[in-house]
Amino acid sequence: MRNRVIGATAIALINLGAAAHAADFDYGRGPYTVREYGWAGPYLGGNLGYQWGTVTNNPTQPNGIEAGVQGGYNWQYGQFVFGGEADLQFSGSSDQFASWKFSSPWFGSLRGRAGLAVNNILLYGTAGLAFGELDASNFAISETHATAGWTAGLGAEVGFARNWSAKLEYLFVDLSETPFTLTAMQNGYHFNVVRLGVNYRF
Repeated sequence: MRNRVIGATAIALINLGAAAHAADFDYGRGPYTVREYGWAGPYLGGNLGYQWGTVTNNPTQPNGIEAGVQGGYNWQYGQFVFGGEADLQFSGSSDQFASWKFSSPWFGSLRGRAGLAVNNILLYGTAGLAFGELDASNFAISETHATAGWTAGLGAEVGFARNWSAKLEYLFVDLSETPFTLTAMQNGYHFNVVRLGVNYRF
């Protein structure tokens, strides 16, 4: 009796595996072919990267590791994919020159994305609104401003499972100048970001 149960269970598992395998193939076009990878729908993920840049009207060049989350929605028409994405990043970017120190503890963006998909590979461009914080300090005195600007960049995303993808992305971010009482000047932060990310599509 035990052997019969084991045998029946093994046959059921084999049939289940065969069904799952068959679901990944299109039987309507002659030889078995893998179905096209779909990019449409909402997604959520995280990223880790590095940023470096310059502060206007100041010799500091803040740089450091950044990490954050992103989410968005894609529409797909044939090979063309477009949509929108929002992200929020926490940053260790800072630099000091003499007694002056500038840092940017966080930034984010609201961007459009458009690209071309070749099955599970998506190449895209992105641009939109950027916002963040720029902090200045000189000895024990500090001053903080939230500011906005723009961002643009390029990226490549690869689907490695039905709902999972990984991406490599470059962004240029321009946080506009704002008057700092501490420096008696207009200061802004222009920086580059290179980051790796993972997305899960629902």
